[in-house]
Amino acid sequence: MAANFWTSSHYKQLMEQEEVDVVHPLDKERGISVEDFKLIKFHMSNHMIKLAQHIKVRQRVVATAVTYMRRVYTRKSMVEFEPRLVALACMYLASKAEESIVQARNIIFYIRKLYPDEYKYELKDVLGMEMKVLEALNYYLVVFHPYRSLSEFLQDAAINDVNMNQITWGIVNDTYTMDLILVHPPYRIALACIYIASVHTEKDITAWFEDLHEDMNLVKNIAMEILDFYENYRSITEEKVNSAFSKLALKP
Repeated sequence: MAANFWTSSHYKQLMEQEEVDVVHPLDKERGISVEDFKLIKFHMSNHMIKLAQHIKVRQRVVATAVTYMRRVYTRKSMVEFEPRLVALACMYLASKAEESIVQARNIIFYIRKLYPDEYKYELKDVLGMEMKVLEALNYYLVVFHPYRSLSEFLQDAAINDVNMNQITWGIVNDTYTMDLILVHPPYRIALACIYIASVHTEKDITAWFEDLHEDMNLVKNIAMEILDFYENYRSITEEKVNSAFSKLALKP
């Protein structure tokens, strides 16, 4: 893996949010809106997070898997790349990329236990989709995550409060239900999560932020995106999810 984010394929692939939100023409033909597009990715991210808990892989693996899934849909349609199958293939691929290999059979076994009505795939389906995902990603598998920066920042800021630490790590994990990792440098995502947690816990670390000489407007903009996400997705209902998937002619 590249040691420097700024010279990595991850950095070179960062996009503007408007680019990430482009719905593929084939999906548009099915009536998929930008909101449907985001909702389906959100739904699949949650499935992957839950699956990871059962197959017992590190958080980094699921974070990489979700990133792969989201990268795929900046290039491919959900009509051609069925979201549930892509999710399984991305989890399998990420487990190998992050050197925490899980057998594809185990992934299929646990996802069927979790969602018996939704996942009917066989081993050959997952392995076949893995090759398609690799091609869709142009074989660029490097992903930098906010976790390393977060750990260093918390130590540097001398934040020893257990509650604030837990909140901050939780917010970072939640960002993978959004597209932030495709748009912003990971260190800046980490700073935004620390900022939210500091406000929530009423811990004044203004001086520390100032010493970083970072553009706080950019950090606060990411923080607002996260807070807006929390507010908007309170209204997610099963009916909305069903409606989005039904447009793909898929039963969620």
